[in-house]
Amino acid sequence: MAGGKIQKKRHGAAGGAGAGGGRLQGGIPFEKSKGQHILRNPALVDSIVAKAGLKPTDTVLEIGPGTGNLTKRLLEAGVKAVVAVELDPRMVLELNRRFQGHPLSSRLKVIQGDVLKCDLPYFDICVANIPYQISSPLTFKLLSHRPIFRCAVIMFQREFAMRLVAQPGDSLYCRLSVNVQLLSRVSHLLKVGRNNFRPPPKVDSSVVRIEPRKPLPPVSFREWDGLVRICFNRKNKTLGSLFKQKRVLELLEKNYKTMQSLQLTQDAEMGKEMSADDVALLANMVEDLNMETGDEKEDDEMEMDDTDMSGDSAASFKEKIMGILQQGDFAEKRGSKLSQVDFLYLLSLFNKAGVHFS
Repeated sequence: MAGGKIQKKRHGAAGGAGAGGGRLQGGIPFEKSKGQHILRNPALVDSIVAKAGLKPTDTVLEIGPGTGNLTKRLLEAGVKAVVAVELDPRMVLELNRRFQGHPLSSRLKVIQGDVLKCDLPYFDICVANIPYQISSPLTFKLLSHRPIFRCAVIMFQREFAMRLVAQPGDSLYCRLSVNVQLLSRVSHLLKVGRNNFRPPPKVDSSVVRIEPRKPLPPVSFREWDGLVRICFNRKNKTLGSLFKQKRVLELLEKNYKTMQSLQLTQDAEMGKEMSADDVALLANMVEDLNMETGDEKEDDEMEMDDTDMSGDSAASFKEKIMGILQQGDFAEKRGSKLSQVDFLYLLSLFNKAGVHFS
């Protein structure tokens, strides 16, 4: 089920199966706070299933099946099994009622629970029309799942979807774009108008295909996200300006001294294989990764000039950081314009110089 903004539920008049009302056939009201907007267009459901590229041997994970419109098409596509995870016990009862006695019911397993909290079973592909308020944490939970699945075809809120696929220089290109595209290949499949749902949400939607990269890049995700976080703190400021901020320099110098004291090799982090636990860190970064506006706020960070330095050590470290940026010709570039290759190269320059972000 898709979801727009969280709203208080309203108990209106019942609507039939094809109506635009806010109730199930049995008179159970939809709860918008749980993202319960049922996809009602059969042609659109068929298109989503067709674009998933299902195989007879596939186990399909469906999240938020609702009343089972998409579930039914998935089963009829001839897959090995469909595992549906549903939070609302009323919907679980509705699903069990709908598929009771169905010739394909033996291929359906319904799990009642919170998809963000439960352990996901094995699956080959995820096809889902999800509650939109869980878009960011769910995306990274899926990407941290092991073994790695083949692909996910998911309905998202339009703006979130366009952030996932945004490229360097696009207005919606943000930290979410960079992190998801490091871990996967993302493509836009379909635009979906709000009137395809019952009841209609207040936003339009899009279907996106996410294919996890195999193997994952040989980089520590803690390091990667630490760098990207700084670069997108004010994404339209130059990196030279961002890395002159007192807070940034103090953090990096502290990390530098810690790494030196531990006598770790300069390229230790760049040679580290990314793990599922490493990726799963992002599932807890909901607020700043979910729907960044991309608009710059008044910059209240102070750049550190030579008069701010408390001794030769701080001044020397600032010169070191600026030297690294200049070495890669990054000082005058902006985070909003950098590609995956640019970020990987910049991180390698910092790490080789003994500068780390975690």
